[in-house]
Amino acid sequence: MTATIHEVAKEAGVSISTVSRSFTHPELVSEKTKTAVLDIANNLGFSISRSATALKSGVSLRIALLLSDRLGSWFNSAILEGLNSVLHPAGYDISIFQIDSSSDRKSFFDTLPTRRNADAVIVASFDVADTEIERLNTLKVPIIGINSATHNVYNASVRINDELGAMLAFKHVFSLGHRNIVYVQTDPMNSLFFSVQQRKDSFVECCKEASLDPRVLTASASGNRISDVLTQLFTLDSMPTAVICQEDGLAIPLMFQMARSGIRVPRDVSVIGFDDGIYAKDTGLTTIRQDPLAMARTAARMTLELIDGELPNNPQRIFEPQLMLRSSTDVVRA
Repeated sequence: MTATIHEVAKEAGVSISTVSRSFTHPELVSEKTKTAVLDIANNLGFSISRSATALKSGVSLRIALLLSDRLGSWFNSAILEGLNSVLHPAGYDISIFQIDSSSDRKSFFDTLPTRRNADAVIVASFDVADTEIERLNTLKVPIIGINSATHNVYNASVRINDELGAMLAFKHVFSLGHRNIVYVQTDPMNSLFFSVQQRKDSFVECCKEASLDPRVLTASASGNRISDVLTQLFTLDSMPTAVICQEDGLAIPLMFQMARSGIRVPRDVSVIGFDDGIYAKDTGLTTIRQDPLAMARTAARMTLELIDGELPNNPQRIFEPQLMLRSSTDVVRA
């Protein structure tokens, strides 16, 4: 692990400013002190070229990544892997900030100007306020969105076409003869606006165009959210013949709970998800595929261009979803 400037200063018995001057203004440091600092820096694996660049240019060589869900989730882990595969070789570290509400988000943007510890900010899956974007623009800190609903307000963005993905899911089950269709979403339990809400909106619009009554169930935020969904399904006037889930994380456990309750998938109820993440193929889940790894790599490359003062070609990138047909959907049974 690379040593920090604090560790070099402690080992050399000098101040951090002396270590800084040894790289940026060596003429202001005695030859003996400068030699000692450089020798210790080399021994500790402290990157002289990296530190000199950072100290002279005022950059932090750090990217702030704002996440709203668990880091270990399939989507976030893929995002982090994709970003790191591009940013780390370029000499940048990623600092992760957990944002659970609009107040958390506001606190981050309020303190960033005083800390000035990020050369760019990447926001995954939720939106930020216009005033917060304007503040970063004033600081000349680029902000990049990944799967953000209001993607066109960012300096650059990448996103899956959520509207098209939900439309593909609806048209698939509709083409199989299903008319009693329910959409299941997660609980929007905080004040952040998430891009996945566009999937629900697209589903509602598809129902209206097909002259169907749009029915949306919301999974509770508790640890028993799948049982809660199943209870809601049982309390409907009639069991739906098709269930479209906001994400695979709802669809896969719901299929298992249905099986335990004697509901056969897809004979009794067809189930379709969104993501094509871990276990989707193994469980035979029909789903809408997105590729967060590719989106993150694209976002990282545009981030580096923006830091260098370059405007990326086509800064607002849209990735098209794919319908992955498997065994969890079938024609409606009479």
